[in-house]
Amino acid sequence: MLANILAFSSMYSSEGGGGGLLSVDGGLAFWTVLTFLALVFILKKFAWKPILTALDEREKNIKDSLELAEKSKEESKKLLEENKTNLLKAEEESRKIINEARSFAETMKNQIIEDSKSQAQKIIASASAEIERKKEEAFGELKNQVAEISLQIAEKVIKQNLNTSLNSEVIDKYINELQKN
Repeated sequence: MLANILAFSSMYSSEGGGGGLLSVDGGLAFWTVLTFLALVFILKKFAWKPILTALDEREKNIKDSLELAEKSKEESKKLLEENKTNLLKAEEESRKIINEARSFAETMKNQIIEDSKSQAQKIIASASAEIERKKEEAFGELKNQVAEISLQIAEKVIKQNLNTSLNSEVIDKYINELQKN
């Protein structure tokens, strides 16, 4: 039908024969308007709904995409905040653990120092007691030796039954011998 209209309008315009580019041909204008209206009617009848539907769907898709992007952006912000919060908690927890470890180490150091001091005092006390015991033992042994030496001197003096000057000489001699040994 459109083809017939176009063919008719081209025949009509070629019969007139006298128009230039700027001349207005009423028939051509009529047929152009009629063709335009027919085209609009055909488009409205068959293509307008699918075009509007496609545009509506496109608008809906764009709107959904924007909403999804906004939701994703909000979710990203939320996750970022959660990550920051978790990072701060982790840093705080690590500081707490480090402080506890330092405190524990300080306590252990102090306890080890106290134990070492206590052990050292026990060792010193034990050594002092041992020294005192050995000293007493040595003095006792020395007393016994002196007593024994005195008895030996007295015995020699009595056996020889010498006079007093001779007794002094014997005692001095024996003391000199003991000093050499």
